[in-house]
Amino acid sequence: NEMNVQWYPGHMTKARREMEADVRIVDMVIELLDARAPMASGNPEIRRLGQGKERVIVLNKSDLADAATTAAWIRCFQAEGAHCIAMDARGSGNRKLLMRTIEAAAAAKRERDKKRGILNRPVRAMVAGIPNVGKSTLINMLSGRSSAKTGNKPGVTRGNQWIRFQQSIELLDTPGILWPKFEDPAIGEKIAFLGSVNEMIVDKTELAVTLLAFLETNGKLEGAKERYQLKGTETAAEMLTEIARLRGCLMAGGEPDTEKAAGIVINEFRSGALGRISLEEPEGEAHGTQNTEG
Repeated sequence: NEMNVQWYPGHMTKARREMEADVRIVDMVIELLDARAPMASGNPEIRRLGQGKERVIVLNKSDLADAATTAAWIRCFQAEGAHCIAMDARGSGNRKLLMRTIEAAAAAKRERDKKRGILNRPVRAMVAGIPNVGKSTLINMLSGRSSAKTGNKPGVTRGNQWIRFQQSIELLDTPGILWPKFEDPAIGEKIAFLGSVNEMIVDKTELAVTLLAFLETNGKLEGAKERYQLKGTETAAEMLTEIARLRGCLMAGGEPDTEKAAGIVINEFRSGALGRISLEEPEGEAHGTQNTEG
């Protein structure tokens, strides 16, 4: 019963070429991931392109993820040699923490330069990630601007522009964009749950049913049970009908409007109303995919 996730790869090859060119001129790749699904919201290519460079991994939206799971992911990425931090949308100390982490990564790069007799060269960094994971916001936060042009619109002309922050770190103004790998249906599913890629065409009702089934299978249904007064013994489709009744989502003839209910479930999951839920743990399966990559 796999959900068919489709998306339009329109500018993928162009994006990869641009990213490959950009990666050549930077010393550090700051990769932005969704804390609720760090593997699904990444692209292994970014890791491959960033080999031999300093890596900073930012787990975004950590306020919506399970805190212990996020801590485990941080340990996991640090064990791979990356600098890793969690950030949340509302945290006031985000910029400071991010600056400190980037500074630590830059210091490691300078240390290597020094051994090779290269001194006082600015460390150059770029922000990378899949669409809609918050890259422009991150660039704005670092540059202290209120808005940057987003680079994933086709036809935005790209001259490489650098933003200088700290004394000796320069940031590429354009974020690098690569799409998630959808060959694995489970990845497409998680990305659709998170709403990370808006080009996807997914049936809402099907998505909500798949989400409820996923939460139940993985023992993460508690918040939804409480919120929607579910018994947890129903099938996912029955749960959705139940939620439609509870929320008064009814069609003209009094039939439950499951599509409307589906919208509610998806939005409430994404906003954290069903609890702080991580879709991936670093142990077991997720770890397996990590190790086979290189």
